[in-house]
Amino acid sequence: MILNFLDAALLARIQFAFTVSFHIIFPSFTIGLASWLAIIELLWLRTGNNVYEQIYRMWVKIFAVCFGMGVVSGVVLSYQFGTNWSVFSDKIANVIGPLLGYEVLTAFFLESSFLGIMLFGMKRVSKRMHFASTCIVAVGTIISAFWILSANSWMQTPQGFEIDQNGLLYPTSWMDIIFNPSFSVRFFHMITAAYLTTAFVIAGVSAYYLWKKVHVQVAKIMFGMAMLMAIFVTPLQIVIGHMHGENTMHHQPLKVAAMEGNWDRGGNKPLYLFGIPNEEKEITEYGISIPGGASFILTWNVNGEIPGLKDVPKSDRPPVAFVFWSFRVMVAIGFAMLLTGIIGAFLYFKKRLFNTKAFQFWCMAMTPVGFIAVLAGWFVTEVGRQPWSVYGIIRTSDGISPVIAEQIAITLIGFIIVYTFIFGAGSFYILKLITKGPVNEDSNEKYYDHSKQKSLIEAITTTQGNKND
Repeated sequence: MILNFLDAALLARIQFAFTVSFHIIFPSFTIGLASWLAIIELLWLRTGNNVYEQIYRMWVKIFAVCFGMGVVSGVVLSYQFGTNWSVFSDKIANVIGPLLGYEVLTAFFLESSFLGIMLFGMKRVSKRMHFASTCIVAVGTIISAFWILSANSWMQTPQGFEIDQNGLLYPTSWMDIIFNPSFSVRFFHMITAAYLTTAFVIAGVSAYYLWKKVHVQVAKIMFGMAMLMAIFVTPLQIVIGHMHGENTMHHQPLKVAAMEGNWDRGGNKPLYLFGIPNEEKEITEYGISIPGGASFILTWNVNGEIPGLKDVPKSDRPPVAFVFWSFRVMVAIGFAMLLTGIIGAFLYFKKRLFNTKAFQFWCMAMTPVGFIAVLAGWFVTEVGRQPWSVYGIIRTSDGISPVIAEQIAITLIGFIIVYTFIFGAGSFYILKLITKGPVNEDSNEKYYDHSKQKSLIEAITTTQGNKND
């Protein structure tokens, strides 16, 4: 057949990369959005300002759509473990299976139980109960990230297991598995990335309102809160990212070598701002670099030794160019976010934050960059781990199911078509909600008030009695 020349393992990797890239967009937004909604509702309850109510009502609808698309896209990933990666799943099921099960039991059930109250209970439960539901959903998203990142981090830095004579992995210490060496820094790096992703979406939307001079009061509140996140959280994310890099150099040195485009182990290694890694010649061509920069950043010493790609055979190296450029995209976006925060703070003190058109245009252009940075970071993490699915333990090529390339290619095409239609429709609806903006709701959409219900019943009863008379 025409597709038989394709490699089944490569196609399975492309298919998983495609579906997981779609999926991660939604959690990286809903994690931050749920926490922000909890803050907005708290401000609403404490101040009684209806502007916060309008903000909440608008964004909770967007949260509902994104949460639903995240669940749908996440289910597909689970099936792929069985269809395309059954050998891998068989080997690591005793370790990864319980972690994913804990995610469902402790996070997904928690979120789904209180999501209905959060979305539809505003006029049916008390104020405190509704606020508690929003907080519980926000906590649930973080718990979900905890277990997923624990499982993925274990694949990056495996420990706390043994291998039997059949090649199956069995846990020996759940604490070592859950809190593996790379978990803590990767967890905080991802959570912070989610908060920044949400902040820049909110900044872009509010900048659009300010640009169009609509919903101005709402836009000022949202824009100000987004700028606070940009100025305070972005530097924290850069520090966490640096810690993540140091951790990776210790546990996955070949990944760092690919990120830096460094081929020979040694000290005084340059930091490439630009370059084209050539895997055939084993050099980085057309480099624009800072002498000793890579050594200094990773070791705090310009003569510090950093790993090289030539430390291992070519068959054990990750795809260098892809990792090299994905890393630079992520870092460049991080510093663009920091620049945005600095400019926002400057304009605030100049009392020009809400009326500078050029800055509003810049923030609108920055709306999607959080998603791009998250995807670039995951590309570095996952592609940089190759050729291993469990680093140093199980090769990716050894985990593929006994399926032919043609079948995987056909399902990949199907995924592309279906995802384009379904998620395109969802994205279109979200854009409609944003374009519509916040609106004042009728009084019957207010929090449920038992005293008002009683008065209403009495009024109806009295009216009915008068009619009977």
